[in-house]
Amino acid sequence: MKNICFFNTVKFWGGGEKLHLEYALKFMELNYRVYLAACKNSPLDQKGMKAGLLMYPVYAGNLSFLNPLKYWRLFRFYRSEKIDTVIFSSSQDLKLGALSAKLAGVKAIVYLRGLAAPVKNSFLNRFLFKRVLTHIVANSEATKQTILQNLSKTIDPDKVRVIYHGIDLDIFDHHLTPGLTPALTIRPGIKLGNAGRLTSQKGQQHLIEIANRLKQKGIRFTLYIAGTGEMKSTLEKLIDQYELHEDVVLLGFVADIEHFMQTIDIFILTSLWEGFGYVIVEAMAAKKPTIAFNLSSNPEIIINNQTGFLIDYPDMEAFSQKTAILINDENLRLQFGKKGRETVENQFQLNDRIAEFEHYLLTKK
Repeated sequence: MKNICFFNTVKFWGGGEKLHLEYALKFMELNYRVYLAACKNSPLDQKGMKAGLLMYPVYAGNLSFLNPLKYWRLFRFYRSEKIDTVIFSSSQDLKLGALSAKLAGVKAIVYLRGLAAPVKNSFLNRFLFKRVLTHIVANSEATKQTILQNLSKTIDPDKVRVIYHGIDLDIFDHHLTPGLTPALTIRPGIKLGNAGRLTSQKGQQHLIEIANRLKQKGIRFTLYIAGTGEMKSTLEKLIDQYELHEDVVLLGFVADIEHFMQTIDIFILTSLWEGFGYVIVEAMAAKKPTIAFNLSSNPEIIINNQTGFLIDYPDMEAFSQKTAILINDENLRLQFGKKGRETVENQFQLNDRIAEFEHYLLTKK
């Protein structure tokens, strides 16, 4: 296994794209010949070219797997570059790229799934998971269960390996850009933080409700929400409704998430599900206490009452109470933050997870 291709044609930048880029760069450091198949001019394509990766332009839409010309182009690419390992994360990429890889004789066809949502029990999926994929990797136990939920009769559970995502602590610790935004330095009180796309999955409307409850208790704080998305107008209306203009700040896109995590005091996540809560790990790496719902993969990362609090969904009062406890107790914040950092160092270091992933690819037949 020396010619490896990370296949990701998603047009926007997200956690899956960050993972593909990080893994591609790490495998390049390990002296693999690494290709990155990406949508031309996408953020991943631009970052990959800047990093010096070998790039292959391709795009997979929902119906691309019905296009024989795309199959032929990929078939020739796999054959001409002697690709022996190809790694996918999205469904549309998998349907197109995996079948052509199978036809081209690629030895390791890998699905690295980060979405904690059930896989459809379709004929094509059953065929792919049983006959085409050689390796199936879930980024959490929660994600593994959603893979098996509809395909338990198709897939041997032992075929699905759980490998957590990792964080490069050297880059995280040294990538601090002063002056992320003046707003983070002039507001009084404790700084609460949240980061993620503004979507219904992330449940940011619950953040506004929590902020309102805290304000009603007379607690001083500022809640900073980093991210963009279709929920922005809804959040703005809620901020207006509760008169939280002085208490909640929508930052928009924040490029320097490391500095953001260093700047806040407490990280709160109201997602309804997470394949793997990478932002939780980032907050813990910055020695910040974390609070999230006791859902999906969150309890695989947060140690309740040790690195943060897990809240039964949808108990907003309990969420606000636990947040208030951390706001009012600096020693507890420091204690949780220290334990959180230790947890990241022990379980979520990128080099360790890369080594685990490489070993799985090399030993699994």
